[in-house]
Parts: sequence; C-alpha cells; structure tokens
Amino acid sequence: MPKPVVLLAEELSPATIEALGPDFDVRTVDGTDRAALFAALADAHAVLIRSATKMDEEAIGRAPQLKVIARAGVGLDNVDIKAATTAGVMVVNAPTSNIISAAELTCGHILSLARRVPKAAASIAAGEWKRSAFTGVELYEKTLGVIGLGRIGALVAARMQAFGMRVVAFDPYVTPQRAQQLGVELATLDELLAQSDFVTIHMPKTPETTGMISTPQLQRMKPTAYVVNVARGGLIDEAALEQALKDGEIAGAGLDVFSSEPPADTRLTGLPNVVATPHLGAATEEAQEKAGVSVARSVKLALEGDLVPDAVNVAGGVIDPFVRPGIALVEKLGQVFSGLAKSAVTSLDIEVRGELAAYDVSVYRLAALKGILSNVVSETVSYVNAPLFAEQRGIETRMTVEQESPEYRNITILRGTLADGSVLSVAGTLAGTRMVQKIVGINTYEIEVPIDRHHVVLIYKDGPGVVAIYGQKFGAAGINIEGMQVAHEQAGLALSIVTVDQRVPDEVLDEIARDVDATLVTQIEIAED
Repeated sequence: MPKPVVLLAEELSPATIEALGPDFDVRTVDGTDRAALFAALADAHAVLIRSATKMDEEAIGRAPQLKVIARAGVGLDNVDIKAATTAGVMVVNAPTSNIISAAELTCGHILSLARRVPKAAASIAAGEWKRSAFTGVELYEKTLGVIGLGRIGALVAARMQAFGMRVVAFDPYVTPQRAQQLGVELATLDELLAQSDFVTIHMPKTPETTGMISTPQLQRMKPTAYVVNVARGGLIDEAALEQALKDGEIAGAGLDVFSSEPPADTRLTGLPNVVATPHLGAATEEAQEKAGVSVARSVKLALEGDLVPDAVNVAGGVIDPFVRPGIALVEKLGQVFSGLAKSAVTSLDIEVRGELAAYDVSVYRLAALKGILSNVVSETVSYVNAPLFAEQRGIETRMTVEQESPEYRNITILRGTLADGSVLSVAGTLAGTRMVQKIVGINTYEIEVPIDRHHVVLIYKDGPGVVAIYGQKFGAAGINIEGMQVAHEQAGLALSIVTVDQRVPDEVLDEIARDVDATLVTQIEIAED
C-alpha cells in the first residue's frame, strides 16, 4: 500500500518531521507558489502550513484526497474553515504552542515601555549618551489591567505580579473563584481602563471585539498609562490610537500586531512613544517546535482515521480512553442502520446505556451520522462534515445517556424514524476482553452477531426448511457462509443474519427473497477500518 502523502507547504522544524514518523510520504512545496501548491495538492492527504500559505476554497478544491489541514500556529486566518468543513477536511492548529512566548513578549513590551529600552538602545547605537532623555517608571505598585484572562492573560498576570504589580482584569467568562485563585481583581472594562497604569489585551478577534479599544476607551485611560497589544490586529482602533498618542491622552503603546501586516504606513509605528515589533508573539524556537510537533501528532491521528480532540471544526472534545473503542462500533452500527432503512431517516436517537454513562460520549453522535450517511450521500463523509450533511437533510438528532443496562455492560442503540413513518433500531456492544464488535439487536429481535465485512439480513415467515433453502442458494452461487444466527418473534416471523465471505450478487438475493417469501432481504457491506 502506498504511504499517505503529507505535504509541508512551509519550512517546519526537524522535530516536526520526526514526529510524523516513517509511515508517511513527506513532500515539500513552496506554499506561496500557487501553481506549485495546486499541483502538489492533487494527491496530498494532509498539508502542514504556517502563515504564508493560503488554504482557501480554490486550494481545497484542488485536493480531492485531502483529510486534514494543519496550521503550525494559533491563528487560522489563512484557512477557509467553511470550505474545509464542507469538503470533510479536518482543520487543526496548535492553540497552546505559543502561549508562553506570547506572554513573555507581552511582558517585554511592558518593560520596554516602562524603561524606554528600544529608544535608549537606538540612541546609544547612534553614538549618543542622553541618560536624562530616557527616564522611565517603575512597575512596582503600579496597576496592570488585563483584558481577557485566558491562558495568555493569566500567564502575563502571574509574571507581572512578581514585579509587585496589582492586577485587575476584565473577562465576562471568568468566575470570581478563578480570579481569586490567580490573585486578580475583576472589574468592568471602564473601571479597568480608569485604574490601570498599563493595559494589555488578550482577546480573540471577533466582530464584537474588533475595535473594542477606540477613542472613548482611550479617553478613559490615565494620561500616564500605556496600552499593549500582542493578541490580534484590529482589537485597537489604530487611527484612534494614533490620535490619542499625538494628543497626549495616553503615554505610549506597545504593538506586535496590526490591522494589516505589514502596516500600510508608519504614521503610528514611527511615533516616539510607540514600541513596535513585527508580529513576534510566536517567534521563538521553542514555540515553533511545539507548534510543529503538536500538529504533526494531530495529522497522524487524522490520517489513522481517528478524531483529533482539538480540531477546530469537529465538535468532539477530549475523548476518554474508555469511550474511544466504541467510536468504530457506533460508526458500523450506522452502516447497518442505513443498510436496513428502506426510506430516508428524518430523526435519530443515539441511546448509550451502561458504564459509559459516566463519560462524555458526545463523539458517538458524529460516529453514528458518519456511518449512516456514508452510504447515503455521494460526497465523502467524515467526522467533520457529517453534522453538516445531516442538517442539510433535515435529520434531527438527540442523545440519551443512562446507567441502567440490565443485559450488557454497555450498549449503544441507534433508533430512527424514517420518512415512511416506520421506526428502525439497531443495537450493538463491545463484548469480552477483546472488545469484539457485535450487533445485539435489530428492532425487537435479540441476536448477537460479530460485525464482519459482508452480511445478509433476511426477515421471513418462520418454518422448517427455510434455512436450508437459502443456504443452498448461497452454496450454489459459490458464497461461503461464515456464520449465521436466527432470531424468532411471537408473530411468526424470523430474522436471520448471515455472515458471508463476499458480496452476494443481486440476482441471488432476488431469488432467495422469492423462494422463501421474505419480507426483507438486504445486503449490508461494512466499510473496512
């Protein structure tokens, strides 16, 4: 079997390639050369990028085998997530790779503003000695305002507290208990701006946060205060900031990010009370290596058909090891369900019973939809786009989790209402220490059949000799029966699941249906793992 192709569209650390291991055909391309990128994407299963390569709708459309786009960094501005999701392509990044580097750069900006380090260094490099021109301020007993007390904001708070700074924070999603743990006082945004000697922003860029620091907010700050942005360009209204700095409304600013990069002009960055750096938040050897290694591990998981907990377009979350073996089972139950369904499914209930009730099993919803829709839609279905396809087809899904499971340690049931008004249910479990995947119920029939590649399901009027009739038909067609189980119902109907070694020709199934007067004869083919 040829190895999956992993495309490196930008330069990444040797540790990244090492983390991928020997199981992939690793190729390189200049991601900024669109023609070369498109050609290389033609047979790529994964692409690793940083910030220069644009994986937009056109690029994704040139990659029919693509399963994952991995951004070795935090931001995803250069990835069309909607297009990727529609194509069933997983998008992953490295959300924690640069948090220490970004926090340390923030602290560096605060110190540089307080002691005017860059301007003093430039002055002495020019042969000057102007000590009195660069008098600064101490951080001790000053107030630091942190807007956004997430991972980076909390790291900055802890580091600046070591300088004896009082820290106040604005974050609507942080509880008083969490703030108390961090030794931080919570405040409204207006209160924070009025009190702080230094303000640092650590918010995501959204329509609500874009321009959140503009003229009204800058006017609330002390004339001796400084503002720092190492998060996202556009959080500060740059025109308003430029005017506030010129008018002396605030003392200075430290900027690592800008609305357009590089900045369109130097009117703001050239001001004497601005410390500017060219988007260096993640520009450390350690952050680059952590980002590359992190996404390389995610790529391995994705190409092995596994879910990646931190994929940005998969609603999965962290998967407990106890939950993980059931994912493949539920997906196969979905395939069995779609094979038995004689009309479109309109609603689906995923019922999980037993010890699994103590865990987060929300990933089973993705697995069930992927299994059901794989044989329904013409497009490739993945954990990424299965919910999108379900929504497009008006399929409502619900999940029920209960501890009570009298017969099995754990059981998962897919129960769906079909367009013709009928209800279909398929149940399965993992049996024994080997966790054998088994079908244990179809509607009211109780069975226990290991899931295999090829099954034929029959429902017919129970009676002697019927098994011999269809057994003879399989034999005459050269089909080997590898296993069979028959379940009976009080109504006089029997259900038989026959496990065979190959696909059964349709004409053989038609002949069996006619000879045993079956109400159902259907073939179920389970996709290989």
